[in-house]
Amino acid sequence: MNTPSAKAHEVTRDWFVVDASDVVLGRMATRIATVLRGKHKVIYTPHVDTGDYVVVINAASVKLTGNKLDAKQYHTYSGYFGGLKSKTAREVLDSEPERAIIHAVKGMLPKNRLGRQMITKLKVYPGAEHPHAGQNPKAFPANV
Repeated sequence: MNTPSAKAHEVTRDWFVVDASDVVLGRMATRIATVLRGKHKVIYTPHVDTGDYVVVINAASVKLTGNKLDAKQYHTYSGYFGGLKSKTAREVLDSEPERAIIHAVKGMLPKNRLGRQMITKLKVYPGAEHPHAGQNPKAFPANV
C-alpha cells in the first residue's frame, strides 16, 4: 500500500470568500488557517502548500468576545530604543482592521518558510468590495 504525497505542481487552488461581519475573530481565524494550510483537502501533505486562497470582506465589523476590545494589545517594535508602540484591539479595528485578522491567522500557521508562503494567500479588505471577483470565489465552506 502506498500513501500518496501531493506535489506542488499538482495542487489546484480554489478561491473562497468570507464575510467577517459579526463573526468572532478567533473562531473565524482557525477556519481560515485550516483552509490556507489545505487540511480540508484529501491530498493534504504537511510539507507542501496544498491550501486555497481566502478573501475576507467586512473586516472592520469583526467581533471580539469579553473584554478583549480594551484589554488585548497589539505591539509593533521599530528596533530602536523606545521604539515599542502598543495599541488596543479597539484602536487597531478602527484604524487598520485588516491587521487584526492577519495577526490572528498568522499565529495559527507554521513558523517557517511554508507558513510565510501560506499567509500570502490571505486577502483581507475592510469593506464589502474586493478586486478578486474575476477568480469567482465560492462561499466559505461551513463544515471546515
